[in-house]
Amino acid sequence: MELLDSARHAALRVSAAPDAGRHFVQLVAEEFLPAALHYPILLARHPETGDLYAGALMGLVPDENLCLGPNGTLVDYRPADLVRQGFYVSGENIAIDVHHPALTQAEGATVFDADGGPAPALRRVQAALRQLHVGLPETEEFLRRLEEHKLIEPIDLNFQFDNGESLRLDSLYTVSLDALHALPDATVLTLFRAGDLQLVYAITGSVRHIPTLARRRNERLSGLIQ
Repeated sequence: MELLDSARHAALRVSAAPDAGRHFVQLVAEEFLPAALHYPILLARHPETGDLYAGALMGLVPDENLCLGPNGTLVDYRPADLVRQGFYVSGENIAIDVHHPALTQAEGATVFDADGGPAPALRRVQAALRQLHVGLPETEEFLRRLEEHKLIEPIDLNFQFDNGESLRLDSLYTVSLDALHALPDATVLTLFRAGDLQLVYAITGSVRHIPTLARRRNERLSGLIQ
């Protein structure tokens, strides 16, 4: 890990190529509304802590992204966690992993302009890092409230593809609308005033994209798309 420096890293480029290997991308609550227009938003648990986190499902197996366009990049909303790949907050500075695939590609967008100032790609990274820095604790609190009200439930995802492949996704969760609708009115009002309800409906509404992912994987397995 190195601190980002305009002189030392003047020739640095950042590429979106590693997006192709990301099948589940962490989101913060601020991203739920734009992300829900394009991807299923599901919940998972950190393997070390057991805490819930939210993510956009972009593929049905690891290292598979079914949401890329013909040029290999995302056609629609690109989450902050993808934008900041290879970049990290280090105190008041930005640090980089010089060995990260996003930063070791020959192609990509320049990080610094000719005068050593931040190029548009770096400004996008800076915005993404700020969004994550503020949004991660806020999202943790939101998910904690949902758990306190027992609104989290497992989601059953089973797929059967035309080539005979069967696939089951375990350890993913969503929000139970039945449990939400059973809450006392006062509790629902509190969630509404906290802005939680629009996030809940973004999550639950986004599952409509799951069949689209299954169709795309089926086409890929059938050789109809690459």
